[in-house]
Amino acid sequence: MYYYFDGKEDLYAHVLRVELEQMIARTGPFDIPAGSDPDAFWSELENYYLQLMSALETAPQLAALIRGWIAASATPAMQQIQQEMEKAVVPWMERVLATGQRIGAVRTDLPSGLLIAIAVGMGQAMDTWLLTQSPNAANLPRLISALVGMIRRALEP
Repeated sequence: MYYYFDGKEDLYAHVLRVELEQMIARTGPFDIPAGSDPDAFWSELENYYLQLMSALETAPQLAALIRGWIAASATPAMQQIQQEMEKAVVPWMERVLATGQRIGAVRTDLPSGLLIAIAVGMGQAMDTWLLTQSPNAANLPRLISALVGMIRRALEP
């Protein structure tokens, strides 16, 4: 095992990364909204987030992996791996942010790095809550709408 991985944390992160990539592949890629309507921009983000969280309902093993990841994220090794995984999505987040700014859905008065940090922080809190509370499918759309609404209020002009 140590030929391929630096340790248990590295193996855990690899399995989680592969499983997340497969779930996202099944859900389909998120196309950055190309329109010019801020409401449509936020609606598309909300719909995609709902699709991802709904997909987790059908993948209880992956949800359990993520809950374990959250519980172990206090260790320095896991924090480093989490930061590396976050860096991998930063270019995509920068493109989404730039598109949102171009169409007037996202504020332009603060540095993009700060806006991304705010969105990531809120997103992590949301993901943690959703994964640990396991809301039923009937409540999920309402909760996702409320949670994305909070991000929207923090990031919109």
